Amino acid sequence: MSTFQAPKGTYDLTPPRSATFLAVREAISAPLRDSGYGYIETPGFENVELFARGVGESTDIVTKEMYTLTTKGGSQLALRPEGTASVLRAALEANLHKAGNLPVKLWYSGSYYRYERPQAGRYRHFSQVGAEAIGTEDPVLDAELIILADQAYRSLGLRQFRILLNSLGDKECRPVYREALQTFLRDLDLDEETRRRIEINPLRVLDDKRADVQKQLTDAPKLRDYLCDACKAYHEEVRALITAAGVVFEDDEKLVRGLDYYTRTTFEFVHDGLGSQSAVGGGGRYDGLSEMIGGPELPSVGWALGVDRTVLALEAEGVELDLPATTSVYAVPLGEEARRVLFGVVTELRRAGIAADFAFGGRGLKGAMKSANRSGARYTLVAGERDLAEGVVQLKDMESGEQTAVPLTEAAAELAKRLG
Repeated sequence: MSTFQAPKGTYDLTPPRSATFLAVREAISAPLRDSGYGYIETPGFENVELFARGVGESTDIVTKEMYTLTTKGGSQLALRPEGTASVLRAALEANLHKAGNLPVKLWYSGSYYRYERPQAGRYRHFSQVGAEAIGTEDPVLDAELIILADQAYRSLGLRQFRILLNSLGDKECRPVYREALQTFLRDLDLDEETRRRIEINPLRVLDDKRADVQKQLTDAPKLRDYLCDACKAYHEEVRALITAAGVVFEDDEKLVRGLDYYTRTTFEFVHDGLGSQSAVGGGGRYDGLSEMIGGPELPSVGWALGVDRTVLALEAEGVELDLPATTSVYAVPLGEEARRVLFGVVTELRRAGIAADFAFGGRGLKGAMKSANRSGARYTLVAGERDLAEGVVQLKDMESGEQTAVPLTEAAAELAKRLG
C-alpha cells in the first residue's frame, strides 16, 4: 500500500466497479442526447461570487460546504458545489441565448465538491449528470425533463424510486407566502442559526430534517394556498403532462430543495433503499437565476442526477447491469516469433473495432490462459512455433471449450464473423 490515501470523504473509481459508473453516466445522458441537448463542460472552479449569488448566501452549501481558495493573484475561487450556476454562466458568456434557437438545451457530466460530514452515500466529492434548458418558460419543458430522468432510471432497471413534485410559486405570489411563513416561524422554539435563516430564506426551514423542528411545522402555512392563478395553472399543466406520459409522481408541499434559485416547478427523485440520505437527484425551474448572476431575464429549468447515488440505488434493488466484456479476444503467444505475429493480429482486430488484449510479459501457457479467463474474453488465439510453421493459429471458444485451427491470414476475418 502507498503512503498516501484518497482524502477523507472522497473515493477512487477503479475497475471493475468503474464500468458500472460509466454505464450509469451513459444511461442518464442517452435520453438527453436524443432530445436535442448538446454537451457542455465547465471548469472545476469558479469565482466564489457566482455561487454566493446564484446558489444563495443563506444555503448550507455557501455558508458551510464550499471549498474556497485564494489564488496567488488574490482572486477568490471555489470548487464547484453544483452545476447549474456554472452552466448558465458559460451559456451567457458564449451568448448561446442570442443564437436565436431557444431554449438552449445543454447536458453535462462531472465531479462536484462539498465539505460535508462523510456518511454512506454522501461524499465530499461526487459525480453528477445534469441537464439545463435555458431561455424558455413552458410547462412542456419542465415535463420533458422529468420524463427524461424517469426514462433514464427505468432504462437502468430501477423501479423503486419515487418522484416528489411541488411548486414554489414565482416573484408575484412567493413574497406573500414568505411573509406569512416568517410570521408563523418567528413564534417557534428554534435555535439561533435557524432563526437567522427565517429572515434570509424561510422556505429552507421547511426542509430542516430534524424531528423536533418538523414537529413544530405541522401547522405551518401551505404554499399551495398562496399560489397565484398563473402559478396554479402552470403547475397543473406540468402535472397533467407527466401523468399523460405515464410517469407516476407524488405531490410534496414541503419540497423546497437546498438551493435558493428555484421558482415554480421543483422535483426530487428519491430511493427509499438508501436510508436517510434518500435523494438520488432532483431539480426545478429557476427563472430568476440569470438576472441574479448579472445576465438578462432567461427563464430556465434543469436537473442533476447523482451518479454515485444512482449506483447505490441499483445495489439496493439488487439490479445487476448487463455490462459488455471489456475484452472479446485474448491473444496468447508461445515464443518470440509468435509474440510478433500475434501482436500484429491483435492490432488488426483493434483497427476493425474488436476489443482485443494480449498476454504481455512472455508468460507460459497456463498463466496466460488464467489471464484470458479473467479478462472475460469470448475467444483466445494461441500460437506456438509449430502453428506458425503450418500457417495457422488455434482459436478457442472460451464458453464451449472448442478449439479449431484457423489459417493465420483468416484469423481476423473469422473472429469478426463469429463476434458479429
